[in-house]
Amino acid sequence: MAIDKKQNFKRIAESRTNKIIELIHLLGNLSNTSYYEYTPEQINSIFSAIQKELNAQKSQFVVKESKSKKFTL
Repeated sequence: MAIDKKQNFKRIAESRTNKIIELIHLLGNLSNTSYYEYTPEQINSIFSAIQKELNAQKSQFVVKESKSKKFTL
């Protein structure tokens, strides 16, 4: 019995999303200044890189409008 595309997407998306959330949580553990020292620039660099990649991946899911559409009222 073949798994349909929607079920397959849901299964894999949930698994991968949960892994990413856990890794982000682990990244947050680095904020403990009892163990780590960091600069605001380093933090900005980390989150900028993450946001850039999130934006790039999200754009792959956005349905792009056809360039041939004409403006009408």
